[in-house]
Amino acid sequence: MGTLRTTALMAFLIVLFALVGGAIGGSGGMTIALVIALGLNFFSYWFSDSIVLKMHGAQEIQRADAPELYDMVDRLRKRADLPMPRVCIIPQDQPNAFATGRNPQNGVVAVTQGIMRTLSRDELEGVIAHELAHIKNRDILISSVAATMAAAITLLARFGFFFGGRDQNFVSMLLMMILAPLAAVLIQMAISRSREYVADRDGADIAGNPRGLANALQRLERAAQQRPMRGGSEATSHLFIVNPFSGGMSGLRTLFSTHPSTEERISRLQQMARSGT
Repeated sequence: MGTLRTTALMAFLIVLFALVGGAIGGSGGMTIALVIALGLNFFSYWFSDSIVLKMHGAQEIQRADAPELYDMVDRLRKRADLPMPRVCIIPQDQPNAFATGRNPQNGVVAVTQGIMRTLSRDELEGVIAHELAHIKNRDILISSVAATMAAAITLLARFGFFFGGRDQNFVSMLLMMILAPLAAVLIQMAISRSREYVADRDGADIAGNPRGLANALQRLERAAQQRPMRGGSEATSHLFIVNPFSGGMSGLRTLFSTHPSTEERISRLQQMARSGT
């Protein structure tokens, strides 16, 4: 299923680029856009994890750099029966985390500096287990590809507006400016919402403590509301355990949130803790 969804995303990108290229430059523009789309697909498949990590300035660490964090990841990945992922730290004060990589053999767990200062041990274990669940469930490739594509689609809309030329149909250019970013958001939404519930459930099982993750989500959501992440790219918001830019969202933008309700996620985890399942 994951392979099918990733292929569908890549096909969508090719079609969208072709349509925009044709609107901007006719058959020649369509050909150029197709070549660009094929190149983006290649790089998003093989290098999307590196691109996402670079967007956020994440630095890979070894055990000597942060032994408690590294040992926690190692212990939890053994419970999940996973290879040891790379561990990265993001230089951000906001507490947050995400996972990326092509497959479990190339998995990456990235956490912010802020999360290590903010959460208790049980809470941090819940977050790490959640990210390992994404790796185990093979969510990470499609999520990383989607992040790369969302950024590319947004840039495409800007390119179409600024370089379409005065002789181009104004309505077509206006539609591209509106629809292309919307397409990027819809990609993120389609991928993110359902997978977060599954990763919460499986992460709670890995950590053996649903309340730890529930408490972490509550604190992370509050922190994101109070201080939205600076830098990075909103195209990657769906990768994080909570939306790092949610503090800057209001009005209609909240309808296009890449994450399900944090309150509902917490409620489901608390129900797990009460039922013992």
